[in-house]
Amino acid sequence: MTAASPAENTAPSPDMLAAIDMGSNSFHMVVARLVHGEIRTVEKMGEKVQLGAGLDPYNRLTEEAQQRALECLSRFAQRLQGMPAEGVQIVGTNALRVARNAPEFIARAEEVLGYPVEIIAGREEARLIYLGVSHTLADDEGKRLVIDIGGGSTEFIIGQRFEPQELESLHMGCVSFRNRYFPDGKITRRQMDKAITHAEQELLNIRQHYRSVGWQSAVGSSGSIKAICSVLANLKITDGTLTRDAMEELRKRLVDMGRVEKLADLGVRQDRQSIFPAGFAILLAAFRSLDIQAMTFADGALREGLLYDIVGRIQHEDVRERTIAALQERYHVDQAHGAAVEQTAIAAWQQVADQWGLHTSADEDVLRWACRLHEIGLTISHSQYHKHGAYLLRYSDLPGFTQQFQKDLATLVRGHRRKFSSTVFEGIEPEDKPRLRYLCVLLRLAVLIQHPRNLEQPPEFVLHGHENKLVVEFPEGWLDNRPLTLADLENERDYLSKQDFTLEIGTR
Repeated sequence: MTAASPAENTAPSPDMLAAIDMGSNSFHMVVARLVHGEIRTVEKMGEKVQLGAGLDPYNRLTEEAQQRALECLSRFAQRLQGMPAEGVQIVGTNALRVARNAPEFIARAEEVLGYPVEIIAGREEARLIYLGVSHTLADDEGKRLVIDIGGGSTEFIIGQRFEPQELESLHMGCVSFRNRYFPDGKITRRQMDKAITHAEQELLNIRQHYRSVGWQSAVGSSGSIKAICSVLANLKITDGTLTRDAMEELRKRLVDMGRVEKLADLGVRQDRQSIFPAGFAILLAAFRSLDIQAMTFADGALREGLLYDIVGRIQHEDVRERTIAALQERYHVDQAHGAAVEQTAIAAWQQVADQWGLHTSADEDVLRWACRLHEIGLTISHSQYHKHGAYLLRYSDLPGFTQQFQKDLATLVRGHRRKFSSTVFEGIEPEDKPRLRYLCVLLRLAVLIQHPRNLEQPPEFVLHGHENKLVVEFPEGWLDNRPLTLADLENERDYLSKQDFTLEIGTR
């Protein structure tokens, strides 16, 4: 994960916040001010980039699509200038999850923006959407179903108040469905029925479970759903509320129209006309499959959820901490031992952070959480448990974590013991390897010092960090009384040397 400028924990909380959602259809930015813990929107910007439409047959973003995106981001970048890194979140969704050349594009985007860009998993996108929607609605009792139709995926969430309970992201969106079912702008009964059937097939994965959980109200939160509400109002079918009967009536009207250009007469913007039938087909399938009778629209969406997520971290209500704690419980991790390893690793990190360029809050966070979870794989098997743990962290749905952060966390757990080979860093971007390598060394050292599992306070060691070298000086006589630890450290010296890293052990 590419860290932005140093964000020390002692830094004052930012009063200006910004979030950018790089969606498969549109890019959105919202800038807000944090006033007494409340978010007040200052400015919103949005552009139809249609990144998802720029995927070639090999799922690579074309240069043309990348240029469209970078030109949009350059305009957003001007508004971000001077904002503190801890107050900005920029995420990519389905198109970048799918794109094989996403890392190359992200590097270009970060150069334009001057801030890190993260790709989030589908269920993390769903969590953030619910967070944004729930903060724009009345704080009612009862469960609500939230649906957000994006360009490449559609999110379905059931939650109560501010807490999501069910999260799902299905691989269907208004851009991908447009390309498949309405590529020429015609709206025929046959193509509409095919699109609806396809969406209903996707919904089979969640239909039974979601209907059994149930909800008291349904809310839509995307541009596609907003446009459908507007068309229903313009046709005077409803006042803009979405009902099952109104949706069925609109299906007939769309087929009678026959062409997307005629949607202009109903107030649909030109840049949304081509994707309107596709978004409609997905929503009608949801009404039918989930037996939705009525739905309202809410303005909150992913970008607002990102803002509230930033505020949560600022106010020390970080959902990631809850996720780590839940993993410790679920996999029966020895939390006292994890805390001892964490204390030792942080004592080491504080001494070499500046020398090794590990001084950001993201570096400290990933080290802390890797310490707490380094034994998570033991629930599967003691043999190769570091590999099992890495797999769990890499591929589980972890609320609050980006895909890149999960990869970093998994890398540290994978590399915390035994052979320290280049395979530990497979799939890691070249510019991130040195940072993760140093963090791995600190975790490995802490694990060895706490190997006796007696919850002993870390010794008052002194560390000197150099390029590809660490000098550790223990108090006089400390290692003499701990022959097992000395043997561990001597073995570690051999392991690290295989990666051209020198570990020197001494006394002071």
